[in-house]
Amino acid sequence: MCSKPILHYVNGRGRMESIRWLFAAAGVEFEEQFIENRKQLLKLISDGDLLFEQVPMVEIDGMKLVQTTAILRYVAEKYNLYGKNLKEKLQIDMYVLGARDLMDLLISHPFLPPEQKEKNLETVNTRATTRYLPVYEKALKTHGGDYLVGDCLSWADVQVLEMILAVEEKFSSILSRFPKLQEFKTKISSVPTIKKFLQPGSQKKPPSDDAYVKLVREVFAF
Repeated sequence: MCSKPILHYVNGRGRMESIRWLFAAAGVEFEEQFIENRKQLLKLISDGDLLFEQVPMVEIDGMKLVQTTAILRYVAEKYNLYGKNLKEKLQIDMYVLGARDLMDLLISHPFLPPEQKEKNLETVNTRATTRYLPVYEKALKTHGGDYLVGDCLSWADVQVLEMILAVEEKFSSILSRFPKLQEFKTKISSVPTIKKFLQPGSQKKPPSDDAYVKLVREVFAF
């Protein structure tokens, strides 16, 4: 029997959250080993477990994978969430990387000085409504199905749903002008594996709070 993947990161969202989402969408159970202090991080580094001395790190298939996008791509390919041909893989990559551009603004937000937070949220709102959400709205209209790419669930659907829910935590009515994305959100949230992940008590992490920010600053010394 194959062992479960093991995820190494702090106990919070950060750059591991999209990896948790993708494993969950694939219906794959995973374990987490939380880094609770800088000493634990330095031990992973000194043991040679972190290729570039960075986390996230995922143990899977006898390997210790690093670099978020590389991990996500491997998981998507392994569990049939990465399209059926080269063209679909390219479309998935473009949609995913666009969503991750917006997610990066949200990931960094709790660590910004107070005087920069309002401006950052304005940027999130503007880019979401004028740059990113219109692209996904048009893609759904043009494609004509329930999914962004092809005829089945893909990494792109999972990443875009994660992005939508994260932005809605800041701007609850952000989808008001995007009816196709409203339908998409309902449809993808109802996929049984994703629905389970969205329930209380799952391994989905809550929004970052002051305690998480303090932990991250201590572990990564910044």
